[in-house]
Amino acid sequence: MPVIFITDFLIFLLLFVVVGFYFYARKQEHLSSPWKDVKKRPLAMSSAIILFLFVTIGLFDSIHFHPNIETNKSNENIYSNEIFSVLDVLLSDLRTKNEKTYSAPLASYSFSKELIEQENGIQIRDYPRLTYGGASLNNPKTESTRDIIKRISRGFLYGLLISVVIIAVIIFVLSKLWQINYRKTLQNCFENKTEIHWYSVFATISVIFVTICIIYNLSQNYHVFGTDKVGQDVLYQALKSVRTGLVIGTLTTLVMLPFAVVMGLMAGYFRGWIDDVIQYLYTTLNSIPGVLLIAASILLLQVYISNHADDFNSIEQRADLRLLFLCIILGITSWTGLCRLLRAETLKLREIDYVQAAKAFGVGNFEVMFRHLLPNVMHIVMISIVLDFSGLVLAEAVLSYINIGVDPSMYSWGNMINSARLEMAREPVVWWSLAAAFIFMFVLVLAANLFSDAVRDAFDPRLREF
Repeated sequence: MPVIFITDFLIFLLLFVVVGFYFYARKQEHLSSPWKDVKKRPLAMSSAIILFLFVTIGLFDSIHFHPNIETNKSNENIYSNEIFSVLDVLLSDLRTKNEKTYSAPLASYSFSKELIEQENGIQIRDYPRLTYGGASLNNPKTESTRDIIKRISRGFLYGLLISVVIIAVIIFVLSKLWQINYRKTLQNCFENKTEIHWYSVFATISVIFVTICIIYNLSQNYHVFGTDKVGQDVLYQALKSVRTGLVIGTLTTLVMLPFAVVMGLMAGYFRGWIDDVIQYLYTTLNSIPGVLLIAASILLLQVYISNHADDFNSIEQRADLRLLFLCIILGITSWTGLCRLLRAETLKLREIDYVQAAKAFGVGNFEVMFRHLLPNVMHIVMISIVLDFSGLVLAEAVLSYINIGVDPSMYSWGNMINSARLEMAREPVVWWSLAAAFIFMFVLVLAANLFSDAVRDAFDPRLREF
């Protein structure tokens, strides 16, 4: 039985808007021309493929449902109270293979010593075998290294084979679209004689599939990033945290954009008392410490949830409401920067001849704003969106670290870092939860920053090459 969270609906609404904007931009030369420049940049295309992978993971984790419970009665459908996502089904092995407590990455023994009773009845204190980590090995101390190397080699070969097949299919499709032979298409792609930098796309696809296959092969017999305090697989937590980071980065933009665009255009176009009121509004909002405002809002939400506990059917719904509320608060506090930029640009554009001519012909103010001014400030909007995304992803980690971010029951990189910080003082150090969150966050933010640099250069008229 499907379950639709509020954030799920907004995520797919945003996806629909992006697809609609894509088809709209294809017909607008001033929007499609910069994107053609982005597609020619190797780093931009590699970053786009990585971002597409993260978005795919987030979308799979945004399709929720109550699983069907198998019963003896074939005509009766009984659903579990648990809420799963499609990603949970795909990662069922990682989700269900839990240990007792900590275990290091690729380990076959527990991280802590326990009392172990031997066959002769004597109890000794030693590191017990893991239930799932290295379970197929008879003697992990001598066999684990060889088994890990074998699985890495096998994953590398499988990934390389899958990459070759996918690249061959892409080139075959392109040859049909371009109506040229396969060999010529292959040559054009690898010599970068096309509108898209296909060489970087193919290289990135190969690296991604090789990495996925290696991790998959290792995860069949090991915990690739170890386990946490309650024995849950850290790789599973890191993958589940992708959705939270994407929701914070994208839905906050959805909340922030209407405020910034409308008020920025109104302040710059009308000037006078409207400009004064909008300036006073965002200046006052900027004067309030953002962390304190977010903390106060989250505490108010927690009080509301506690007083209306019957309105929420599950812990997941409460956590989803808190995530949505956090997006709203971040959106309300982050629209001021873009509003200032749009106001300054509109003050310049309103004096240009085509705007004055439209006003002289009796065109309405709002039609002038949205037909003549908005298309000419869209490059600023695009640049701000892609630049703010990485900052919002990092903001979630910081806010969750100080316990005013997402709900503690929700998977997020911030919660992983927060739960790992106390373990950094152990001897030996439990470092893998922090490392896993850092790696995934680093890859996502780096890809977003590289892609945003390309978008900024392509949309900035001063840097555009003619």
